[in-house]
Amino acid sequence: MKPIRISYFSDILCIWAYIAQIRLEELKLAFPDQIEIEYYFVPIFGNVREKVEIGWWDRGGLIGYSNHVKEIASKFEHISVHPDIWTHDIPASSVSAHLFLCALQALEDRGSIAKSECLLEKTAWALREAFFTKLANVGDLSVQFLIARELGLPVDAIREAIDSGEAYAQLSKGAELVKTHYVSVSPTLIFNEGRQRLNGNVGYRVIEANIRELLHSPAGNHSWC
Repeated sequence: MKPIRISYFSDILCIWAYIAQIRLEELKLAFPDQIEIEYYFVPIFGNVREKVEIGWWDRGGLIGYSNHVKEIASKFEHISVHPDIWTHDIPASSVSAHLFLCALQALEDRGSIAKSECLLEKTAWALREAFFTKLANVGDLSVQFLIARELGLPVDAIREAIDSGEAYAQLSKGAELVKTHYVSVSPTLIFNEGRQRLNGNVGYRVIEANIRELLHSPAGNHSWC
């Protein structure tokens, strides 16, 4: 039986995606050979000033949004956020970080790095953790390369994938899928060839139940989920 393909869309600056990472790791442990997660990015924070500074101007602006994020984070013991989150060294956009991660995907696709090394997942987590716990401006390319060096990533190959346009092609592929599946929430999981969708802060057991239903449904039958 072919693995169930899960398309996972997230924004690197999204608190809910930061929280949800542990659920993905648990899924991979529970279904090591039965699922295949494909990572894509949705630019919820494509224009941070528009979304946060302007979008939250009547709710306290950056300070209000910072308090909102800290309140959310306080409900989850497995993550932490810096007390000054969203008030200092704020990225202008998440798209630059997404492009950087797409460069890694391009290297995976051409076999320059093995998917089994999970470098994409490790790097996405490192960027999220650096932003939320250290206030690192992960929208800055120099910060991205600094993190890459700390992880021992092939920096020259990543730079070449960006310069050559491969990373942009990968980013564009994800953007087309965002439009095709009308993705507007981070994180979003789409599986069963687009017929099933889970948006936002969905608990692990709900995700697991959907996967188990697909695994146990006879071939050609529709899932009851």
